[in-house]
Amino acid sequence: MPIFSQPFRRIPGLSFVLAATAALAGCQVPFVTDTSRMNPDVFVQETAPVFYIPPYEDPPTNQPPPMPGAIPHKRQLYPSTFHQTYGLPVSNPVHRTMYGVIRDEGHTLPAIPYSRVDARYLRQEIDYRSNEAPGTIVVDTRQRFLYFVQPGGKAIRYGVGLGKAGFGWQGRGVIERKAKWPRWTPPEDMVARQPELRQFAAAEGGADPGLNNPLGARALYIFKDGKDTLYRVHGTPDWQSVGKATSSGCVRLLNQDVIDLFDRVPSGTPIVVL
Repeated sequence: MPIFSQPFRRIPGLSFVLAATAALAGCQVPFVTDTSRMNPDVFVQETAPVFYIPPYEDPPTNQPPPMPGAIPHKRQLYPSTFHQTYGLPVSNPVHRTMYGVIRDEGHTLPAIPYSRVDARYLRQEIDYRSNEAPGTIVVDTRQRFLYFVQPGGKAIRYGVGLGKAGFGWQGRGVIERKAKWPRWTPPEDMVARQPELRQFAAAEGGADPGLNNPLGARALYIFKDGKDTLYRVHGTPDWQSVGKATSSGCVRLLNQDVIDLFDRVPSGTPIVVL
């Protein structure tokens, strides 16, 4: 028999479903806003695992002793619409490579926490117009920069720490000597001012090379008219001193930077200290 000729059969429960549907047909279900999405506390809780930035920790070994006046760690983050400090850290992969751990001549230099250094004093190539010939080192003592002049109006710029007023040297000279992991012998006038340094005097053989040596990983010795000026371009274990005037006269670079400069500069390179 054809299906359409069969008598209509009531399906149990169907009448209830149809009645409920008819009742709701004339109603509009309100849209409920998830207000928790606008709650800063909820935002922080949900994004913290993604944007968590561990605090900087020095490597556990081969660290020089802590220096006074440490710069507090400041996290570099993108601001959010809530005017807080949530977001991803600013991190330059080039700087991570430049200032990472270096194993050199039997020594292990720790990474420089470059995010805590004023970005102006990090190594970079810049436009630089100068009357000095390419291959010349120019030290700007006022701005605390060292420029290694390049062809085409360029220069590689390094941040430096300098001597306090009265302990500096200015003029033109020549890099007559280069040394890796040099010994440090304080000048006699420095020993006279600081008798505790006599143990490192030339007569005592000077301070041993190493991570705590004030000359750092490299030294470039400045001569003028064939005589040692006792003025050096060198590294420093105290990265926080770069950009400041705290030493007794010499030009100090981050250890990673002085290694880079050392490899670029041959003996006989002219240097101008302004």
